[in-house]
Amino acid sequence: MKLSDVHILEKIAAGEIMISPDIVNENIGSFSIDLRLGNHFRMFKHTACPPFIELGSPDGIFAMCDKFMEDIIIDEGKAFYLHPGELALGITVERLSLPKDIVGWLDGRSSLARLGLMVHITAHTIDPGWDGRITLEFANIGKLPLALRPNMRICAISFEQLSGPTSRPYSQKKGAKYTKQESPLSSRIDRE
Repeated sequence: MKLSDVHILEKIAAGEIMISPDIVNENIGSFSIDLRLGNHFRMFKHTACPPFIELGSPDGIFAMCDKFMEDIIIDEGKAFYLHPGELALGITVERLSLPKDIVGWLDGRSSLARLGLMVHITAHTIDPGWDGRITLEFANIGKLPLALRPNMRICAISFEQLSGPTSRPYSQKKGAKYTKQESPLSSRIDRE
């Protein structure tokens, strides 16, 4: 069952759900909290990319994939332009920490989706025991470039209480590839 705004705020006040910096009232919905876009992005370089990414071989071209991506930091007041057909990784301003018995669900904002912005493509689950900022997987499926501005409300997170604490919280899971992330991390599938 999803937590209501009342129960989310109770969990935050009790220190069970931790979000920093503190959430402002206008970002609290009836059952979710709007998260803001950070200023750090990663995307594939427009040059020097391999002809393909080998997904089945950890020692193949995929292991070198990260070197074909570049970091982009956007200054205050500027925008990151996501062109049609492009994929980019971004990061939330907010850092989130969840207990062993609460899962987070990330949703893009409808108003942005209507312009062609996909915010999380498929990775919308924030595991119990998560601790870190959230990497967002952007794709522009629209016809025009989209200007993404740091600190804009970019997505919403809702929370669901599990039937009990998990025995495998993300922060303690063997092979947790993205724990305590502070910047958008490229795929680490080669670590599986």
